Amino acid sequence: MQSAFEKILTVRDQDKKNARIIGESRQGRPIFAFRYGQGPLGLSLLAGCHADEPVGPRFLRALCSYLAFLPADHRWFKDYTWHLIPHINPDGEIVNQRWYDDTDETYDLVSYLKFRVREKPGDDIEFNFPFDSSDQGARLENRAVYDWWRDQNIPFHLHCSLHGMTGGAGPWFLIEPTWIGRTQKLRTRCEEQVHEMGYKLHDIERQGEKGFHRISPGFCTRPDSQAMRDFFMSRNDPETAHKFRPSSMESIRSLYGDVLTLVSEMPLFIFPGIGEKLGPPDPVAEQWKERLETWTNELEKGNETLVRREVGQSGLRAMPVRHQMKLQWRFITAGIKAVQRYQGID
Repeated sequence: MQSAFEKILTVRDQDKKNARIIGESRQGRPIFAFRYGQGPLGLSLLAGCHADEPVGPRFLRALCSYLAFLPADHRWFKDYTWHLIPHINPDGEIVNQRWYDDTDETYDLVSYLKFRVREKPGDDIEFNFPFDSSDQGARLENRAVYDWWRDQNIPFHLHCSLHGMTGGAGPWFLIEPTWIGRTQKLRTRCEEQVHEMGYKLHDIERQGEKGFHRISPGFCTRPDSQAMRDFFMSRNDPETAHKFRPSSMESIRSLYGDVLTLVSEMPLFIFPGIGEKLGPPDPVAEQWKERLETWTNELEKGNETLVRREVGQSGLRAMPVRHQMKLQWRFITAGIKAVQRYQGID
């Protein structure tokens, strides 16, 4: 029997009939949102906040299409109300499609290093949500999502922001700090899935930098805008510090209270050796960072053949897109079970 995840990936046609335009990007592209079901638990799933992280949007589009084909009396609609925004940053998606497309089974590191584009602080969509309903200084995309959340007629209980990272030892899971004591089973479920699939957890110690507090191997608290500001102020960079607005996680909690917020960080590439010594800093992670910078510089000089040869000899490997999506789904479903337990309806 196919699992729910496998069924989700069998639906190919994008759901257009349920798409709602909730706003526009800076360049006038529509931002689509989808709502399914009428259950008591409100779920928010968001992707694309960093436009060089394509796996989350790919998965949420597949999930939207799958939900659209379920019968109206399906238990997922009786138990939950789904709110999905597959891509909050359509402008960034267009720019980054120079190095990938949505048929790729894995991604190419050289193309990624040559063409990826990522917004800097001040334009970073994850940290650009309004401080409140009167705040007009946030990006158009963020205000559109904030207003859509605010106008929903049920409370939210779970918010997942699907992210990725260039590379790591394996998947990394970020959790709402106020929910640490309520997510032990969530962490166990995710850890078991990671090991079952033959991966290691990405383990890192950052001692609270930018809001990252290590909970256990592979699990950390989510980042925080005030901690981001504090980080740059400590480096005598107030200009950058003042560019950080609330994240999607902080924003939805400001509207709906004790929401379990989760951030998935799936590596596009597996870098061996990271996490064997936590640091900070992790010495192997620093070596990989330097190597990536060197390869980027060589590509700018036109030395692609050299870089491809060194990448091939380096021992890194691309993580299959399907595996990244399966782990995102496990994180989401484990989060749903966590809020059900807390609400007493497990």
